[in-house]
Amino acid sequence: MAFRVETVMLGPDTDQYAGRGQERLGIPTIVDAARRAEALGFDSVTAPEAGHDPFLPLAIAAEHTQRITLGTNVAIAFPRSPMATAQVAWDLQRLSGGRFRLGLGTQVRAHNERRYAAPWTAAPAPRMREYVLCLRAMWTSFQSGATITPFEGKHYRFSLLPPFFSPGPIEHPHVPIDLAAVNPIMARTAGELCDGLRLHPISTFRHTREVILPAIADGAKRARRSASAIPLIAAPFLATGKDAAAVAAARQAVKQRIAFYASTPAYHPVLDYHGWMDAAEQLHRLSREGKWPEMAAVIRDDMLEEWAVSATWDDLAGALAQRCRGIAAAILLDLPPELRRDEGRVRAIVRALQQEQTT
Repeated sequence: MAFRVETVMLGPDTDQYAGRGQERLGIPTIVDAARRAEALGFDSVTAPEAGHDPFLPLAIAAEHTQRITLGTNVAIAFPRSPMATAQVAWDLQRLSGGRFRLGLGTQVRAHNERRYAAPWTAAPAPRMREYVLCLRAMWTSFQSGATITPFEGKHYRFSLLPPFFSPGPIEHPHVPIDLAAVNPIMARTAGELCDGLRLHPISTFRHTREVILPAIADGAKRARRSASAIPLIAAPFLATGKDAAAVAAARQAVKQRIAFYASTPAYHPVLDYHGWMDAAEQLHRLSREGKWPEMAAVIRDDMLEEWAVSATWDDLAGALAQRCRGIAAAILLDLPPELRRDEGRVRAIVRALQQEQTT
């Protein structure tokens, strides 16, 4: 099987990771990004929740594309009720003609409570498990048009859907769910219940191979299905440039991105797995002090190698395939602006990856 290749619309850049803000959102920007992704041959385009709603851009993209799959990468679940998510996913599935994939993540407690102003009522994995099951019950009820499929859980309850409030059946009622995971508990949940796993880039290649993949297989075994039914979507950090000097400069920018995520205590089990807890604690302290630009210096070159693919543009497809083979079924390319402007080269990279074998 060949790699599927994704890209991202409105993804954060280095300035945003360094705490210097982000570009303003505009409809023409979304339209251009979606059309270009499809024209360049990408299999899928995704929208993150990194300062903007992840669903709205995909509604616009659905109108201006015909082939490409559209996904959230990812929508944060707990600040949204299951019904709010079920409705927007159902509508996007209808608007896109069955091309939508719902990527869900939990975020960490501090962001749920203090950024989203949403309650944190339980441990994330058990709550996410019910969230997914509740979504599926709602979608089954939407499709029936008359008969409700109730859901009763510890955290969520769905038992009322008058016909007035049901959106009704659609042509493609199965909405695939890709669950974001960093820890083995959430990876098992994805293996048991979901259609794919969106790997957080903070998971290194070794952590993915030795921790995440076995957890997916364990969850799949519980559901009596094959682990191959739950494709892993990798989003590795990329340090790439036109030549060796440009790659060296890109490595510094990637260190800034890695440092942003590695400062979060919820992701520290990955660093602990590699014996990097001193760096993890230093990064967390610097983030609390608001010293975002200074954090990149904490990421050493040997740490960078565990997280990132470093290669020139000419070598990028081969280097990515080598690192992701045996791990991922799909690769998300978050390419730097200079490379994105070279459409012929991007098209060649996408095509080359689509011709590489995943195993």
